[in-house]
Amino acid sequence: MNKQILVLVGLIGLLGWGVYDYAFSEKDNMDETSLNNRIENNDLISGIKEGNLAPEFQLQTLEGREVKLSDYKGKKVILNFWATWCPPCKAEMPHMQEFYLDQQNENVEILAVNLTTAEKNTNDIGKFVKDYGLTFPILLDTKGDTGETYQAFTIPTSYIIDSQGIVRKKIVGPMDKEMMEQLIKSID
Repeated sequence: MNKQILVLVGLIGLLGWGVYDYAFSEKDNMDETSLNNRIENNDLISGIKEGNLAPEFQLQTLEGREVKLSDYKGKKVILNFWATWCPPCKAEMPHMQEFYLDQQNENVEILAVNLTTAEKNTNDIGKFVKDYGLTFPILLDTKGDTGETYQAFTIPTSYIIDSQGIVRKKIVGPMDKEMMEQLIKSID
């Protein structure tokens, strides 16, 4: 009798997990026709899952200029979340700079969002940018709202956003130049 109850509870648990997984899982391979129809019908949901319209934000650059994600509509965007003290971020930045220089005329932009609330000293940001010779836009998330919206809990975290503002891929961890090139080519 006890074995039957245990088996029944196990089956109910598996069934519940299966229903949950089906209901809340992301689509790994998004149907291009379906996505294009959603774009044409303006039927997009704002969110960070693949296929969602990337959430809008407005942040200041290191130089004090206000920037919105929508300013870059029409361009492919690598949205990168980072901090000066993060070793993988330090390893990734030279690759990003090289990629940025190679792609300047290719309708691609890098927006590097510094998680400013995680910095011990905000003066370190300018020094870091200078030391690494970074020329792409550095945005300051001074309240932590944008990092939270994009669930940048592990850094670096990057989002590949297509020219229509659709999230195509989320990458947790550092990327090299070749990976960035492949990801950008994959959303042509």
